[in-house]
Amino acid sequence: MHFSKKVVEPIPEEQTSIWTCSNDDCSCWMRNDFSFGEFPSCPICHSSMTSEIKCLPVLTNGTKRSFQ
Repeated sequence: MHFSKKVVEPIPEEQTSIWTCSNDDCSCWMRNDFSFGEFPSCPICHSSMTSEIKCLPVLTNGTKRSFQ
């Protein structure tokens, strides 16, 4: 019997805009592309969120949205 190790391909990552909760006790964050508002509030503790950059795996959001 022969078992071969599967070659695991690295997941491509890129610098991504995210929103992070401003409350130090909350660890919530979300990608900018997946947020529901132009200036979202934290869905967990309802604090304001700040914009940051994080290196994350590449994802695409198929939904087109625009804020008015």
